[in-house]
Amino acid sequence: MSNFSQLFTETKISTLKLRNRLVVAPMTRVSATPNGIPTEIMREHYEDYAKGGWGLIITEGTYIDEQYSQGYRNQPGIANKRHIDSWRKIVEAVHETNTPIFLQLIHAGGLIQENIYNKYAIAPSKTELLGKMLPHYYGEGKFPIPMEITKHQILETIKNFSSAAKNAMEAGFDGVEIHGANGYLLDQFLTLFSNQRDDEYGGNIENRIRFHCEVLESILDTVKGKIPVGMRISQTKVNNFEYEWPGGEQDAAFIFKKMKSIGPNYLHISTHKGLEPVWQTENNLSFYAKKYFEGKVIACGGLHVPEKAENLLKNKEADLAAVGKGAIANPNLPKDIQLGRSINEFVPEMIRPLATIENTRNWRKSSI
Repeated sequence: MSNFSQLFTETKISTLKLRNRLVVAPMTRVSATPNGIPTEIMREHYEDYAKGGWGLIITEGTYIDEQYSQGYRNQPGIANKRHIDSWRKIVEAVHETNTPIFLQLIHAGGLIQENIYNKYAIAPSKTELLGKMLPHYYGEGKFPIPMEITKHQILETIKNFSSAAKNAMEAGFDGVEIHGANGYLLDQFLTLFSNQRDDEYGGNIENRIRFHCEVLESILDTVKGKIPVGMRISQTKVNNFEYEWPGGEQDAAFIFKKMKSIGPNYLHISTHKGLEPVWQTENNLSFYAKKYFEGKVIACGGLHVPEKAENLLKNKEADLAAVGKGAIANPNLPKDIQLGRSINEFVPEMIRPLATIENTRNWRKSSI
């Protein structure tokens, strides 16, 4: 058995106990029904993780309302009773192994992959977003130019996030994570090229982080400490892998201190570059989150390599290690690490499950 003492140490998020520091990161599988109802394939998928020994599972991004938040075909929702009831079945299956599961709440904003389920896209500004739609989400070509979100819509969206958190509690989830990263709606407010507003939501960084703060405050008020609430934050985006905050560490200090002042139970730091140094320094973004947030931090980026994850925790650059693509390829990763098994490489075809669970499992290791 390989010895990774940091990875396999118990920890807590708020009062919730976790058996180890390995977290399934949110990863889209495009396998709900067209109207967002979680499916049997999804139940099997999350149940596999639960049996694989993970300390915590965070679901794929789940849309919060039936107006504007859905981003792609076959994305799950948490906006109505059918969504809640179907998610409850998944939560109950995961809980059979005493594994906690959090629901990630997302609003796609301008990053909709098809203009089918969202009649319109809304974003901070009416400006063309960088990049192109992603083929594995059934997208093709440029993103549609969004409408500028109105202040009334901002307030409605905040309410919808809170309603979604309440629905998540009804479904039995152990916590919720707000997707404030990777180029989606909250991150579009934070990002200069997608936010050209001249009101209290645009301009300087204090204004651009305002929407993150208002959503977080509303959800914290809704759950009233009954379940943990986290916030995912990144610099890079699915439509711009190279973006960095223009103020570098100064921006990081402001953002992470602002989060600290509001009080989420953790931050989840995501980057498409892996945990590489930022701003020509020797440190990664997770290091700065630990420095300025001074609370629980989950890091994500190439951490399916156990030595890399172990060193991250040993160096106190994060408290937990989240794995996305590597988890899809290795649903039993915690057990594989402990038993010294080889690790499967991720390939993009794994994003889309096949029509049957059996064929889906052909892409993945099934020895649980």
